[in-house]
Amino acid sequence: MTSILTNNSAMAALQTLRGISNNLQQTQSHVSSGLRISKASDNAAYWSIATSMKSDNGAIGAVSDALGLGAAKVDTASTAVSSAIDIVGQIKNKLATAMEGSVDKKSVQEEVGQLQQQLQSVAQSASFNGENWVMAKNGGSASVVSSFIRGTNGTVSVSTTAYKFDTSSVGNVLFGTTAAGALDTASGILGSKSSIGGTQYSVFSLDISKMTSGQISSALNMVQSALNSMTSMGSKLGSISSRISLQTSFASSLSDSIQSGVGKLVDANMEQESSKLSALQTQQQLAVQSLSIANSSNQSILSLFRG
Repeated sequence: MTSILTNNSAMAALQTLRGISNNLQQTQSHVSSGLRISKASDNAAYWSIATSMKSDNGAIGAVSDALGLGAAKVDTASTAVSSAIDIVGQIKNKLATAMEGSVDKKSVQEEVGQLQQQLQSVAQSASFNGENWVMAKNGGSASVVSSFIRGTNGTVSVSTTAYKFDTSSVGNVLFGTTAAGALDTASGILGSKSSIGGTQYSVFSLDISKMTSGQISSALNMVQSALNSMTSMGSKLGSISSRISLQTSFASSLSDSIQSGVGKLVDANMEQESSKLSALQTQQQLAVQSLSIANSSNQSILSLFRG
């Protein structure tokens, strides 16, 4: 039955066109944004997971930056320790030379004195961003960010690696500092004193001008002990540097993995969306044509009333 009031064919064609237009709009959104899921209404579960993981990835990026800052601090301290070891090694060589009875000990001491001043300069210069790990107050500590952790219960935390300062002769700083933060040349590996011939000397305050060969021999042992302590200190800094390097590499790989995982959840398959877009555009054209045909069917009724 044909009715001039109700055109069922046109309504069906219009409904089809609306469905195709909605699908086309959605596909165009996927193509333009590159995302299959861009809002919660697209897929609430996947959108929630992706949003949380993107947030974590941002935190990991911040941790990577902090790791870089920590690495710079440790590397600065390591460089200072390596330089100090070289300088103390030169002092050791000067003392060995002074063991020869005919050597002018005052001339050797002048050279040692210059090296001692260089040790102070190295310690005071080894500061990065206001922190100095080779010249510090006893009992103090420094720390660097080491990792970002998301627990299975949803909590998040940032872990750090601490470096506690010990200003003893077998500690882990070259010199100590006073309460006001000034250099204390009477503490630390290079400032701690021991008795040589009844007089207290440290590597920094050592004066061989009037020493006997036996006393110089004792001074050599003291210098060697300082070298051993500095080598141990360098090893500690090296282990922290190694951990930071490993964590930096892991953070980079973890960030890439999270980004890839999020992409699998929400990214659009561009090849598939491109094919779908072409198909929907064709369907839309056919639906428009179908609607046009359905609407024109009522025009045939007029022919029934023509004489």
